[in-house]
Amino acid sequence: MSLHQPDLEARSPWSPNRHIHEVAIYPPQGSVNATLRMPGSKSLTNRALIIAALAEGRSELKGILKSDDAYWCIDALTKLGISVKVEGDTAYVEGCGGQWPIPTGELYVGAAGTVARFLPGALATGQGSWTLRGSRRMQERPMAPLLQALASQGASLTYTDKDACLPFKLEAQGLRGGEVTLPGSTSSQFISGVLLAAPYAQTPLTVAIDGEVVQRDYIQLTLDMMKAFGIAVQTASDGQSFAVPQGQYGAQSIELESDVSTCGYFWAAAALTAGRVRIEGVDAAKTRQPDIELLDVLEQMGCTVQRGDGFVEVHGRAHLKGGFARSMRKSSDQTLTVAALAVFADAPVTLTDAAHIRHHECDRIAAICTELRKLGIQVEEHPDGLTVYPGAPSPALLDSYDDHRMAMALSLIGLRAGGIQITDPGCVSKTCPDYWSRLGAIGAQISEA
Repeated sequence: MSLHQPDLEARSPWSPNRHIHEVAIYPPQGSVNATLRMPGSKSLTNRALIIAALAEGRSELKGILKSDDAYWCIDALTKLGISVKVEGDTAYVEGCGGQWPIPTGELYVGAAGTVARFLPGALATGQGSWTLRGSRRMQERPMAPLLQALASQGASLTYTDKDACLPFKLEAQGLRGGEVTLPGSTSSQFISGVLLAAPYAQTPLTVAIDGEVVQRDYIQLTLDMMKAFGIAVQTASDGQSFAVPQGQYGAQSIELESDVSTCGYFWAAAALTAGRVRIEGVDAAKTRQPDIELLDVLEQMGCTVQRGDGFVEVHGRAHLKGGFARSMRKSSDQTLTVAALAVFADAPVTLTDAAHIRHHECDRIAAICTELRKLGIQVEEHPDGLTVYPGAPSPALLDSYDDHRMAMALSLIGLRAGGIQITDPGCVSKTCPDYWSRLGAIGAQISEA
């Protein structure tokens, strides 16, 4: 059993494996050879859902990701009086025009960082009083920059336990407008949370950034989604401030692209098995999702990558190349993926500039170092990353830390080394509920342990 007990309350009805304690992974019989289409982007899904809820009219969102994070977003919007109907992977959202139909209540965000950071600003645009709470881990994650910004804009916040953390009560009287400053070094989601709400401020709102921005590409995803719904934000020439015009989002019919973060695990499967994985519905030249940088790492490790019109195909090789250092600043969600690949490289691999992932679902740097050592792999932990030395993994029971990215990255090791078992596999439902069946479909041998 996991030393880190899962928070099952955060698992939604869209989680098919929430009661499975362990899975065992063994390598496929031969090289992986598959053509796939991945579900929609988690980041885009929750941005689109919240903007569509604020919009005037009925929006059609095609290709949503049906995961825990999206479920709790929809659940919260429904409790606010928003009609959201899901048919297959399409959501139909009746927007409220910026006035929440149900102005009081308790909202649960699960373990969804995007919902926890995007919803408070959206609530603060209106009039009402709501209590927000989340999973155990989500309630440990500080939200001070966002909440201080909202307080400066007129929101009243009362904390139940720790200051600047969930759970809290938010009393909204609308946003004042003017200018608000947030730090760039903690989380881009705080900045996005204010930007999404900004069009509904009482006067035009400028969002200024203090210092270098962590994962700036995710702010661009927010700006692009706002523009798709009719709000064009003016970005300063130095990228350190955003002038948001007053206005109202208009309902749209849009199609969301595949989740590149999830695609990464399957491209890595090709790399590890000297196989081929083609994923359709992704255009490397057009996507704003920063995890597309994994393709550059795979090429650096000797893989062949074909970036086509609406698809990406990766061909692996028998021996992966190491002997390099790589900044993971832009694509930090793939730090664990590259760490798993590095186990099978021909020389050490050092990953840097990812200190902020210590504050995600778990301390991901410490966690991956701990689990690799269980396998007998030599690893050095650094404040902002790690160095992985190649080795032959020994069979071991590995802890997922109730963290979807830990579970999926560790599963990759099982594609080359037998006897890998992972606790609490249901945690993948945060972003890819059917991950284990998808991995089995491309040849991995997956069983309940």
